[in-house]
Amino acid sequence: MKKAYVFPGQGSQFPGMAKKIYETDPRAKELLDRANEILGFPITDIMFEGTAEDLKATKVTQPAVFLHSVVLAKCLEGFAPDMVAGHSLGEFSALAAAGAMEFEDALRLVSVRAQAMQKCCESVPGTMAAIIGLPTETVEQLCGECTSGTVIPANYNSEGQIVISGEKAAVEEACEKMKAAGAKRALPLPVSGAFHSPLMEPARVELAAAIEATPFKTPVCPVYQNVTARPTTDPAEIKANLLKQLTSPVRWTQTVLNMIHDGAGYFMEIGPGNVLQGLVRRTGGAELTIEGLSE
Repeated sequence: MKKAYVFPGQGSQFPGMAKKIYETDPRAKELLDRANEILGFPITDIMFEGTAEDLKATKVTQPAVFLHSVVLAKCLEGFAPDMVAGHSLGEFSALAAAGAMEFEDALRLVSVRAQAMQKCCESVPGTMAAIIGLPTETVEQLCGECTSGTVIPANYNSEGQIVISGEKAAVEEACEKMKAAGAKRALPLPVSGAFHSPLMEPARVELAAAIEATPFKTPVCPVYQNVTARPTTDPAEIKANLLKQLTSPVRWTQTVLNMIHDGAGYFMEIGPGNVLQGLVRRTGGAELTIEGLSE
């Protein structure tokens, strides 16, 4: 039975994150202290002592989730996954944990990503909504029928749970179509941007320059990337897929199914929260062994 390690994305943060391992493991303390220097501000103060509201600031949220995940992975005794993947931001954690990027380089990219996305949200308003209880093909078809602007499936989280993303009017139109087609819920999300849609193009351009300047290496195991949902160990392919990630859907359902097809029977979510454990369970069923490592 192969082991798959998966890494969560933005939204999994919580007050006090990574404090316990910082105080008990010298390796974690070294990495997190170095992160403060790289970022130019004491992110650990916010992670350990800040409120949930403090952690919502984009320049904090993404580096904080990345740091929590990667520090846990690097301090895990016998870190030896057969495959890794990460959800959205978590892909950067997966790549750093698997050695495709150096810790410092990955953290800098995450910081650039967070700030570029924040600027994009301010200049190109958009929104997202969770669609529950419709087949994937129906969600795709109805998004394609919307006439009031851009809206696409952005996160294929599990069968029957897809997040759509795009211009506000188009997302509202799509939600009405989804409800008319029998969706259990079409729930607007409290976000200010259309993540993983073409509206993120300005952020993609800014992040692309930083990605192009970053050296990539062969990871210790295959990485299943969001854009393709397929495994690769080729540094050039990893970089090419990462360049497309911000404006392309997160194919998480397909990723989990491909991992299972390739032999994964054990999944460990490394990082804050337990969202991915639930998504993996809904996709793969009771026969899988699913655990979490959050402290």
